[in-house]
Amino acid sequence: MTTQPAQAPPAIELRGVRKDFRSPGGEIYTALRDVDLTVRVGEFCAVVGPTGCGKSTTLTLVAGMERPTEGSVRVAGQEVSGITSGAGFMFQTDAILPWKNVLDNVAAGPRYRGVAKRTAHSNARDWIRRVGLAGFEDRYPHQLSGGMRKRVALAQNLINEPRILLMDEPFSALDVQTRALMSNELLGLWDQTHPAVVFVTHDLEEAIALADKVVVMTAGPGGTVKAEFPIGLPRPRVVQEIRFEPEFVDLYHRIWETLRAEVDIAYSRTRARAA
Repeated sequence: MTTQPAQAPPAIELRGVRKDFRSPGGEIYTALRDVDLTVRVGEFCAVVGPTGCGKSTTLTLVAGMERPTEGSVRVAGQEVSGITSGAGFMFQTDAILPWKNVLDNVAAGPRYRGVAKRTAHSNARDWIRRVGLAGFEDRYPHQLSGGMRKRVALAQNLINEPRILLMDEPFSALDVQTRALMSNELLGLWDQTHPAVVFVTHDLEEAIALADKVVVMTAGPGGTVKAEFPIGLPRPRVVQEIRFEPEFVDLYHRIWETLRAEVDIAYSRTRARAA
C-alpha cells in the first residue's frame, strides 16, 4: 500500500481569535472577535475593511507582536508564542534606518543574523538591482523619493527570504502613478520567491489587482471576517491594465456590495460618537 505524503499545514491560520485591549481608564476594547482566517503557502491574501475593523491587529498577531485574548494563531502549523521567525513586515511608514545608506539598509537583516559582511553586501547588491535601484547603493534615505524608499523596504524584507510577508498599507502614502508602479514591482518580486502574503489596504482596486483572495472584515469594534472572495484573474498581471478587464469590474462590484455595508456602519458609528 502506498503511503500518501502528509499535506503541508497552511502558512497562516487563525481560529476563533479575539483580541481585547485595555484603555488607560480600564475599559475593555475588543478589536477582533471570532476571526477565522487561513492563508495557504504561497498565497497572496488582501484584507479590506473600514477603519478600526482590526486589520492591522490581525497582522501584529501573526507577527507575534501581540497575543490573542482567545483563540489560536498558527504559522506553518506552529502556535505563535513569540516573534514569528521567517516573517517580513512592511509598515505604512518605512522602517529603513536614516543613518545607513541603501546598501547597508538592505544588508542589515543578513548581517544581524551573522552573515559575513562581504556575502551580505553581495546579496544586498543583487536585491537592490532586482528592485531597480542599481547605482543608488551609497545614497541615504533622505536622498530618496518616497517610491525609492519603498523599493528599499521591499529589498530589505525580501533579502531575508521570508516565508510570510505582512504588509500594512505599505503604498498608501504614494501618489497614484507611483503606487501602481510599486504594485507591479511587488507582484514581480513575489513571483520570484512566493512567500505567503497578507496585504492590508483600504483600496479595493489595489486588493483585487494584487491578490489571489480578498477578505472583507466587518466594522469594528469586534471586527471579524465577513466574506472571502477568490480572485481568478490570470497571472502575470499588470496593475494598470487588469483593472479594465470585465472580470475585474464584476469582482469589484460584487466585493464592494459586501464592503459598502460595513463602511456605512463604521461611518454611522463615527458620526454618533462625534455628536
